[in-house]
Amino acid sequence: MTMQSTTFGVDLITFFHPGFWDCADESAVIALGDSDPRAFWDRMLDALVASGIDGIELTFAPFDWRTAVRAYGNTAGFVAALSARGLHVMSGFFADVAIGGDLDDPARRAAHVESARAYAEFLHAAGCDVMVMGLPMRRSWDHVPPMFVDIELARGVAAFCHELAAATLGHGVRLALHTEAHSIFCTARDIDLLMLLTDPVYVGFCPDTAHITLVGSDPIAVVERHKDRVLAAHWKDAQGRVTLREPIDAGIHHAHRPLFRALGAGEVQWDAWIALLDTIGFDGPSILEIDAVADPAGELRRSRAYVDARLAHHARARLELVG
Repeated sequence: MTMQSTTFGVDLITFFHPGFWDCADESAVIALGDSDPRAFWDRMLDALVASGIDGIELTFAPFDWRTAVRAYGNTAGFVAALSARGLHVMSGFFADVAIGGDLDDPARRAAHVESARAYAEFLHAAGCDVMVMGLPMRRSWDHVPPMFVDIELARGVAAFCHELAAATLGHGVRLALHTEAHSIFCTARDIDLLMLLTDPVYVGFCPDTAHITLVGSDPIAVVERHKDRVLAAHWKDAQGRVTLREPIDAGIHHAHRPLFRALGAGEVQWDAWIALLDTIGFDGPSILEIDAVADPAGELRRSRAYVDARLAHHARARLELVG
């Protein structure tokens, strides 16, 4: 396996822009997907064919597995719809924990585990063996009482991750933690802490190059330290920085979007990234992610063209080195 032969998927958040759906806002997109899931999914999958992408990463509703099953009747029907278009499920993003937040409530934790278990059963049936999970967001620095992302909090989060990962692994699906700016798993220090406290047999890593960059960390250096844990990777570019002392509220994810860039237009050092993944023999899901764009197929074609050019450059460089 070399990076030259890598296949690429897309996280379906790329299709969350109201402009693509001729909707007024994101709430209307959600309502559209809920009211007519078959038409919604057919339109999205047809656009993916035009984008040159190989597979998908499912995410929150209506881009989730439950809506997909509603659209096509059952898991087999969904897989058939993908296969007819030359697509497959590469990974599944489990958004419940990032959206649901508080892990202190035992009932909520148990509900998350059961939801992940059902999701893993679906993913396995769909031929996928990686679930990517985001962790809760931090609280604003001036929140009362304050939230400290320290060893005590991290131990509890690690225990929860172990429980959930054991449930998904029971269905043959491995768990990978996703980096998200302003979450409890965003800075290089946060990542090092939770990677240290989690068992690599159960818990893997899904670095997101853009989110690591936004908080001022180096995705290349971070992944080098945890290269044996990488199960999936989000290829995403960014320009600029966020601070951990800005308000963290319901709009924080929208605040990130102006800083995201098309691949090659930001700060991520893609040649170094490709070389590192090639060196470690990475062969997991490579997910191109562009948050909510009006022309997803066009943006994905441009991103794929850029990545293919960098992969070709890397392959030539390797041949010159050998020769």
